[in-house]
Amino acid sequence: MNRYKADLHIHSVLSPCGSLEMSPQMIVDAARTKGLDVIAITDHNSTRQCKVVAQLAKKEGIMVLCGAEVTTREEVHCVTLFESFEKLDAFQVYLDQHLPEVKNNPDVFGHQVWVNAKEEIMGQEDRLLISGLNQTIEEVQAKVHELNGLFVLAHVDKKRFSIYSQLGFLPFDLSIDAMEISPLAKVGELVKKHPEIKNYVLLRSSDAHMPDQIGQRYTEFLMEELSFDEIKLALRQENGRKTEIGN
Repeated sequence: MNRYKADLHIHSVLSPCGSLEMSPQMIVDAARTKGLDVIAITDHNSTRQCKVVAQLAKKEGIMVLCGAEVTTREEVHCVTLFESFEKLDAFQVYLDQHLPEVKNNPDVFGHQVWVNAKEEIMGQEDRLLISGLNQTIEEVQAKVHELNGLFVLAHVDKKRFSIYSQLGFLPFDLSIDAMEISPLAKVGELVKKHPEIKNYVLLRSSDAHMPDQIGQRYTEFLMEELSFDEIKLALRQENGRKTEIGN
């Protein structure tokens, strides 16, 4: 088995809360400097910056998982990841259909643009990307798995926008591929508070909004090779594949 370092929660310039420094090339450069093998681009409710990052990262031998950090109707944050651009495009259609018509105010929330490899602006999202979709967490999970994607509950320990802060409990019939904990979370304390967490694979990521945050926290994957199928096996802890929380 080979050991790979993965940071599976990174925002780009597209996210209103993301620094304007978070261009595709800056993200790739930071990932390379931090020795990351796998990164995930997870902007709020949009996948439109993923492809350029993936294309640049491929030249550096870095695998990019493309997806989004989705906000559900209940305002629960979920990391969603997909195996191909085809699946990613299908999910973007779904996001466009269900993002409410709430106009962004750049002076308050920040700009929402996506750029090309030369950092030239290619488009702008006028709707506020941090709004909750008009879809429940169960509906989002079902759509992700319909597209053979990965569904991860984001920063479950946080006091806002987590499964526990918004619902107060973990729905028994929710199909989860992993739970993400925030960079400073203490696993022991979290398990004492929510014992069911020990039954799930835990991921730790940076949730980076600025370049220097990329790779500050990560998860190590023990796998045969870098591939979406191998990552799935590691999350299931199957055939000798597994994950270990870094740092």
